[in-house]
Amino acid sequence: MRGDQEVRIGIIGAGGIAAAHVKHYKLMAGVKIVGVADVVAGRAAAFVSEQGLTGARAYDDHKELVTSDLDAVSVCTPNTAHYRATVDALQAGRHVLVEKPLSVTMAEGVEMVAAARQARRILSVGLQTRYAPDVTVAKRIIESGVLGKIYFAETGGGRRRGIPGGSFVSKDLAGGGAVLDIGCYSLDTVMYLLGHPRPLTVSAHTSNHIGTSPALAPRMSSGYRGAFNAASFDVEDFGAAMIRLDGNICLLFRIAWAMHLDSLGPTVLLGTTAGLKLAAGVCLYQDQEGIATETQLELGKGPDHGPFYRKLEDFVEAVRDGGPAPIPADTFLHTQAILDGIYRSARARAEVEVDVPAGIQAACGRGD
Repeated sequence: MRGDQEVRIGIIGAGGIAAAHVKHYKLMAGVKIVGVADVVAGRAAAFVSEQGLTGARAYDDHKELVTSDLDAVSVCTPNTAHYRATVDALQAGRHVLVEKPLSVTMAEGVEMVAAARQARRILSVGLQTRYAPDVTVAKRIIESGVLGKIYFAETGGGRRRGIPGGSFVSKDLAGGGAVLDIGCYSLDTVMYLLGHPRPLTVSAHTSNHIGTSPALAPRMSSGYRGAFNAASFDVEDFGAAMIRLDGNICLLFRIAWAMHLDSLGPTVLLGTTAGLKLAAGVCLYQDQEGIATETQLELGKGPDHGPFYRKLEDFVEAVRDGGPAPIPADTFLHTQAILDGIYRSARARAEVEVDVPAGIQAACGRGD
């Protein structure tokens, strides 16, 4: 399309994250939200009214939305609906920004990427963490080569009290719990910093001791999407894993929606000549003239708008200008393979091998 043309956006899914997309799209010149779809009858119409989307049409079926007059869609559904909505939109010739995670399973993710390639359309993943100032600085430091060969990384995070409600704690809708919801951010950040190396094996553990406890659950809710019922809580609230990556790299991962601790520690990367720690900034550890030094790196002010806005802005610009996906889905597939491996390993209570199709390996290895 021409660079001066209006970009017409559709929203699939009318929940909380959709409202965040609408809020930021409204700030952009030359962008118009022309339709909203939600599987719950009447929900899309209510969303259009609540968000003041004048002229936008409401649909109860996303297939009707993606075949209407528009250029691209934001997929803001629960995780288990990402696959179908994304593939249908791509096959209808629409560009797609799908919220994280890309999919629930590796097989779905591979099919979504294949659909984007066949349709010659953008498929970008909504990972605003890649735009965070500390990640931007860390990426620049790593690409400079100052760390030498990176052989170890550790990442994750957690909340002391932060279990969401609604679809987040339903396996049928979310596909998983803390690992898929917030763990994907941590894993993607490290994989992005490392250049998306191929995962080889995963040994993982997941549990839901907090979320299923009638005594603890009422105190561990984040309040987002309301309270949850411990009796029907069927996803994990904690996960941990050791992942072996190509290049003889060891990655440790841990994540929690709720825990009796303030933190599970920072993200760290160890190289043969220096190390990095991401915790309230970026600290570089190295030897200079034989002296062990610690340097807190300057992050800078950054753009006026934050990371969430920028992930949408870059998507819109790619649609308008015919550019590549800002966060290509194929580069996320190695992270998707790890997520898939975590759940398989946890179920088996054993280490599992990770199988990534050869064509996907080549795409992920670009380090975009």
